[in-house]
Amino acid sequence: MMTSVTKLSRAMLSRAMPASRRLASTAAPAANSATAFRSKLATRSRGVTMHFALTPSPVTSQAMASAGADALCIDMEHGPIDFKDVQAMIAAMKGTACLPVVRVPSIEPLSVKRSLDLGAEGIVFPLAQSAADVRRAVSSLRYPPLGERGFGPFIAHSCHDFDFVKAVAHYNSNPPVCCVLIETEEAVENIEAIANVGGVDIFQIAQFDLSTALGIPGQFDHPRFLEAERRVEAAVLSSGAGAALGAVALSEERAQVLHARGYRMVVGFDILWLKSQIRTAQTWVE
Repeated sequence: MMTSVTKLSRAMLSRAMPASRRLASTAAPAANSATAFRSKLATRSRGVTMHFALTPSPVTSQAMASAGADALCIDMEHGPIDFKDVQAMIAAMKGTACLPVVRVPSIEPLSVKRSLDLGAEGIVFPLAQSAADVRRAVSSLRYPPLGERGFGPFIAHSCHDFDFVKAVAHYNSNPPVCCVLIETEEAVENIEAIANVGGVDIFQIAQFDLSTALGIPGQFDHPRFLEAERRVEAAVLSSGAGAALGAVALSEERAQVLHARGYRMVVGFDILWLKSQIRTAQTWVE
C-alpha cells in the first residue's frame, strides 16, 4: 500500500508541473549556481570575489550582483537581516551570475536548512573550531544518506526549476558551496585537521575576529597574527582536500598580495565599500 501511495504521489507531482520544469534537471546549470561558481573558482586565473551584505535590502543585493560580484553573502550572523530579507535578497539576484550565499549565525542545521530552502547556493559557517565542527557543517549541506539536510522541496527547488523527485540527487551531486571561517585561536591550533576535512570549498581567514581572538584587534601586521595567518595558509594550501583560501581585500594592492600567496577568493563588505566611496566623494568638495 505504501509503495502504491508513493507512486501515485510522484505521478501527481509530475503531472502538476509543466514538461519544461520536469526536464529542467538535465539543462545547463544556472549562471549563479554552485556548479558555475566552482568552475570560476577552479579556472579563473585570479579567482573570485565574495561581498558580505549586511544591509537588509534586495535593491542593494541586486545592484551588487548586477555590478559583477561572483558571490554575495547575506549576513545573518551580524546585523538586522532576517529570513524574509534573505528570501527577497536572493530573489533579487535571480538572472545574474552572482552566487547567493548566506552566513548563518552558527553551525546548527536549522538556519542552514532554512537558508538553503530559500534558495541559497552556498553557506558561510562561523566559529568552526575543530574538524568535528567542519564535518557537521558539510553534513548539513547534503541530504541523507550523505548528510542531514531536511527535505523541503518548495521555494528553492521551484526557483531553480528542479523536479521534486530529482532534487535530492541533484543537490547531492552538486552540493551548495561550503565556506568555513577561521576566526579563533582554537581553529588555528586545529587547522591541520580542519583543512583535511573533505567537502569544503573555501576556508576564509576572518581577520577581524581572529585578530580580536588573539588579543590584538585590528593589528594585522602583529607577529602573532602573521604567524597564525601563515599557519592557516600552509595547512590549507598543502592539504589534499582541495579547498581554496579566501581573505578580506579592501584594496587592489591587498588583492594582489593575496593572489601572489595562493588565495583564490577576495572578500569585501557592502557597508565598508559604501563608506569608502562616500569618503572619496567628500574629498571632491573639501
